[in-house]
Amino acid sequence: MQKLSLNQSLSQKLSPQQIQFIKLLQVPTAELDTRVEEELEINPALEEGREEPEAPTTEEDFDEPSDDVSSTEDLNVEDYLGDDEYAGYKMQGDGNYSEEDDREMPVAMQSSLNDQLDMQLGFLGLDDRQTLVAKQLIGSIEGDGYIRRELDAIVNDLAFAQNVETDVDELEDLLHEIQQFDPPGIGARNLKECLLIQLDRRWEEDDPDPAVEMAKAILSICFEEFTKKHYDKIIKKLNIEDEVLMKDAIHLITKLNPKPGGVSGGMAKTQYLIPDFILTNNNGEFDLTLNSRNAPELRVSQSYSDMFSAYDKSDKKDKKLKETVSFVKQKLDAAKWFIDAIKQRQNTLLRTMDAMVRFQYEFFLEGDETKLRPMILKDIANEIHMDISTVSRVANSKSVQTDFGIFPLKYFFSEGISTVSGEDVSSREVKNILNQLIDKEDKSKPLSDDKLEKSLKARGYNIARRTVAKYREQLNIPVARLRKEL
Repeated sequence: MQKLSLNQSLSQKLSPQQIQFIKLLQVPTAELDTRVEEELEINPALEEGREEPEAPTTEEDFDEPSDDVSSTEDLNVEDYLGDDEYAGYKMQGDGNYSEEDDREMPVAMQSSLNDQLDMQLGFLGLDDRQTLVAKQLIGSIEGDGYIRRELDAIVNDLAFAQNVETDVDELEDLLHEIQQFDPPGIGARNLKECLLIQLDRRWEEDDPDPAVEMAKAILSICFEEFTKKHYDKIIKKLNIEDEVLMKDAIHLITKLNPKPGGVSGGMAKTQYLIPDFILTNNNGEFDLTLNSRNAPELRVSQSYSDMFSAYDKSDKKDKKLKETVSFVKQKLDAAKWFIDAIKQRQNTLLRTMDAMVRFQYEFFLEGDETKLRPMILKDIANEIHMDISTVSRVANSKSVQTDFGIFPLKYFFSEGISTVSGEDVSSREVKNILNQLIDKEDKSKPLSDDKLEKSLKARGYNIARRTVAKYREQLNIPVARLRKEL
């Protein structure tokens, strides 16, 4: 038999206003304008502009309705939907619209990589069939400039999709022609071929450069040894006697472009970093302000408020009127919630950044990276009496403009490491010293992680070898063997 039971549970759910605030909090300044424009578009009860103080109301205001408010009997859905007297409510068609409003700023356009290659293809003088095959090859070139699709697969693509019969030999010939296009190295199938194509462009039969010859020999015969920087094996394998010439050849190879397709940005836009906070130092006292774009001027539409107020004097039994009022109330509430969420966002941002400035006062005073204190999200959350997730949302994709440059907020959060004296220092300070040690090392005998660990301990930092390896990887510094130079 089935039994019915009654269970009591306690759960916590976020209200729609809280969800809206959380989403706005993690939006950076650069995207806030777009979010506000979206809300203005979907909510006609929300307008741009400062909120006007409400006029004092008296009993006479309710006894005698003003002339500009229509009678409640005329307030219905049909009249509301047909009302076109608000200038600017429609995209086009009302009195304030002009063709100049529809114009956009011109955008500088760049041709894509495929467009550049197609243009160069026209100079080869190919027939229609060869042009079709060559365009298939160009279309197979990826964004970094390489063709990674097998030629056999391209032959099948042409047969099934284009109904063109060809073979690998013909593709090889056409691919060789495409590899002579600009930028140098385009159309290569691997890194080795890409670098050799660029060296071939530097080769001159009348006056051959010994360094180019040496570089081609290293890549052709000792490519694996070169990638692992086993220079001793290269010298032995190629019987090299002139180490200066080898050094010039290695230097020449390292100057080649491993991603030839990267020089063509296509439609890429220049991204500008917009700081969310502006911090200025006035003789040791900091002035913290929000970027003005974080404080849009928004208000609730007065016409919608008047429309809703008229409901108190209307016949509440009118079904159409109830539908209209329900719609208006929904839009008014959404507008008020959005304005409140924007204000709460501003307050939370300022409280969080103010706590960070007080915590990292010495750094903001001098801009010295070694002055950074160990700081985690919990430290700031305890300071402002908020949840860690709130601080995390503020720190995510936000930045501050200081006298020393623009810094992402995540830059100031770091772990603590104990020194010999028992003090806690920021891991960023340790990374800075680690970077200095590697910059000053003898490149012919680079320091291993063990030696770096001993050097740091000699400076008073208790740190393990695996931590040194982790910090080195975070700094994008390769292992000692790959840092070796002749």
